[in-house]
Amino acid sequence: MTSRAWNLPILKAFYDGVPGRQAPLLAATGAGRTAFAQSLDHLIQNGLIERNPGYGHPLRPEFRLTEAGVKAAEIAHKIRSADREDGDPLIRRSWTIPVLATLQTPLQFSGIKRQLGPITDRALSQSLKALEERTWVKRNLIPELRPPRPIYAASGTGKRIADVFELDR
Repeated sequence: MTSRAWNLPILKAFYDGVPGRQAPLLAATGAGRTAFAQSLDHLIQNGLIERNPGYGHPLRPEFRLTEAGVKAAEIAHKIRSADREDGDPLIRRSWTIPVLATLQTPLQFSGIKRQLGPITDRALSQSLKALEERTWVKRNLIPELRPPRPIYAASGTGKRIADVFELDR
């Protein structure tokens, strides 16, 4: 759901009742045409959005949420609502939401990596650093361990976003 930058804004726009045509969705999200088209194609491939078969001109199709898309749109709305600091660029990064979803409880780097599977060490490190800079994640050292190891916990906006996934279980 978060592997394309504009997936969450598109899903939230559908949740907010924006008509499922390209022009209103573009206006609602603020995305560029190319990135928007890539995100829309990705959402279609993942079964969250489909073409509305009984409506629209072939060059101006209308789209609608699938059953899975309705649930995803609700989650996207909750995530975007939790972001009171207008952290759009950070939320649109590929690994921000998955990292925050794992931080419902404090974890060490290896614990986060284990839960996320395909993430590389570099991608996880960069994501944690960006989240820490925005104070969405706190890094605390455990001095009792040798060598001291950091433990990461969601905080502030990051905690509100992580809580979306706790409520959704």
